[in-house]
Amino acid sequence: MEQKAPAGRAWEDLDPQAQTDLRIAFGQYLDTLPPTCSLETKIQRFQSWLLARGIVWSGVP
Repeated sequence: MEQKAPAGRAWEDLDPQAQTDLRIAFGQYLDTLPPTCSLETKIQRFQSWLLARGIVWSGVP
């Protein structure tokens, strides 16, 4: 029987301070990556980074 990974917490369920703290930490992470102008790449990076921390973000503000 195959087990599914837990879905994680939804971004929308986080309080505003937690969202701000994650945005700050993500900005510091971005400083280590090559810059990009691609919105698709930016969204993918944010979603992947959050997912590694157990947070699910749909990409819709």
